[in-house]
Amino acid sequence: MARILIVDDETAVTDLLAYNLRKAHYQVLIATDGATALQLAEKESPDLILLDLMLPQIDGLDVCRELRKTSEIPIIMITALGEETDRVVGLELGADDYICKPFSVRELMARIKAVLRRTSNREKAGEINLMTGPNGLRMDDNSRTVSIRGNLLTLTRLEFDLLYFLLKHPGQALSRERLLQEAWGFDFPGETRAVDSAIKRLRAKLRTFSEAGEWIETVRGIGYRLRW
Repeated sequence: MARILIVDDETAVTDLLAYNLRKAHYQVLIATDGATALQLAEKESPDLILLDLMLPQIDGLDVCRELRKTSEIPIIMITALGEETDRVVGLELGADDYICKPFSVRELMARIKAVLRRTSNREKAGEINLMTGPNGLRMDDNSRTVSIRGNLLTLTRLEFDLLYFLLKHPGQALSRERLLQEAWGFDFPGETRAVDSAIKRLRAKLRTFSEAGEWIETVRGIGYRLRW
């Protein structure tokens, strides 16, 4: 039975979500502020987090940022309709999906199932366990580690998945839309800026130990490709 952490300071929202999640046979944890959310996430290791962005003490974006330093727990952000910038930043930080308030409970439940299924599939996938790239780059999909000439890189889940997909398709021009879909598993129309930001960070990390970052080429008007 999956455990889901609800992080929201509105009692009406937490009550509604908790009722429907328990009805669907999920275990439920509740935090009403960012600090408590971080404590529960570390202590209880939930299978998924429903994270509101507007929180007291520590806002949702900072909670997401802190979680992604050490954890790959799936996160679905709950945002207001007008918070486009926050949604993009959240996706850049490694959130797995988002839903806007006011939301349909039925749609949210479907998204929860999809994210949990996608996470489970990633954990079970073993079709390509070890890949190599330019300048001594090695990626182990089983341990989710990347190294260059023996130096271990610290990548977020999103950065790892983007690099994984680029390595699987060397030399191919991959559109931002496709990279976005592959990294998050959902289509986010109009929010491909998140891909550009993630690629920029990925290049910077690769450059730490080699020139491998330069091998991620920008394909004007399309997206990116990995060539070496």
